[in-house]
Amino acid sequence: MRALVLSDIHGNMEALEAVLAAAPPHDAVWNLGDVVGYGGSPNECVAAVRLIAGASVRGNHDRVCSGLLPPTHFNPTARQAVEWTSGVLSQESRTWLEELPEGPVVPPQSSSVISHGSPDGEDIYVLNIRDAWGPLQTSQHRVTLFGHTHVQGGFHARGKEWLRIQPVNGNGSSRWTLPLLGDGTRYMINPGSVGQPRDGDWRAAFAVVDEEANEVTFYREPYDLARAQGHILLAGLPERLALRLREGR
Repeated sequence: MRALVLSDIHGNMEALEAVLAAAPPHDAVWNLGDVVGYGGSPNECVAAVRLIAGASVRGNHDRVCSGLLPPTHFNPTARQAVEWTSGVLSQESRTWLEELPEGPVVPPQSSSVISHGSPDGEDIYVLNIRDAWGPLQTSQHRVTLFGHTHVQGGFHARGKEWLRIQPVNGNGSSRWTLPLLGDGTRYMINPGSVGQPRDGDWRAAFAVVDEEANEVTFYREPYDLARAQGHILLAGLPERLALRLREGR
């Protein structure tokens, strides 16, 4: 299985289009959630992901924007984006978001598992080795794919050895391949955010997991940033949401 892994698109159709155009050949697409929220093109992103995703889990923004929960725990900026997104979602988009499964989910014909946040809870951030320790100890799967943090990379554990995975990326289009070791090594892999990276790199992030070749490749891809920012501003969303796309924060 060779899977294109997308996470945290957040209504950024320009970034999603660039990723799909740049992605190498693959057998399946796995969506790790938060297709909507923050960005100005939620229906377009839902329509695109619905067509291509062979496996999906819901994100916290998917859950709240579709009305399954109120945005009481969101900050004011995120709450404003949720309210706008919920107001413009088509019924078709809303229904699809409502029906997304809560992770973790094992994709068809795969030995990996996908979740939005930690496999222990979709709202739990995995930001450091301490956060990853429990899931890596208890997972029955060699590779766990997760999003939510908007930070590309991950963690791995092999016996008493615990390491953080930090991709090395250049400028423009770039990729970095990590061999997946055997001998009981377990991985938590974050493909990064397609639509709103928060690791200091504004470019759209994604990954390809190749289970036969035993490797994962992390990608960064430039996109039409100004157009994505324009959709946010024209929607009347907070200016901060447009500015942070350039900052990668």
